[in-house]
Amino acid sequence: MIRAAAVALAALAAAAPAAACSKPRTSLASLEGQIMCPTCNTTLDQSDSAVANRIRVYIRKRIDACATAGQIKQELVDQFGQSILAAPPKKGVDLLAWWLPIAGLVVGAGAIGVGVWRWSRRDRSDEPPLDPELERRVDEALARFDG
Repeated sequence: MIRAAAVALAALAAAAPAAACSKPRTSLASLEGQIMCPTCNTTLDQSDSAVANRIRVYIRKRIDACATAGQIKQELVDQFGQSILAAPPKKGVDLLAWWLPIAGLVVGAGAIGVGVWRWSRRDRSDEPPLDPELERRVDEALARFDG
């Protein structure tokens, strides 16, 4: 009886860490592409620096402690600043990083469209008239080909 209770207690103790996280756990692989290495300015999944390895160890420990991806990223931002994130957050002034390139493309396309429209509708009357002698020679040359 005591042996069965000990086995049951051991099974519960082994299952407790897995059941401790009620939220879905994040993975190191999912965070490595979102976090930058502070020393080489590449994402963690591309960096082999010592600092990147220490950040990976920290992330693994935080995942084992049931921290969410948002919590881990916020802790890293608190420690290293916004530059630790591979993509700027989509709020506040950082929205400019997302919308400014799109706005630039729209304005550029509009400027090109207006330029092409003006070019195609320009007044041809401001072109100098052909020299009568040159016009006569062109007509003669065309007549030779027609005839």
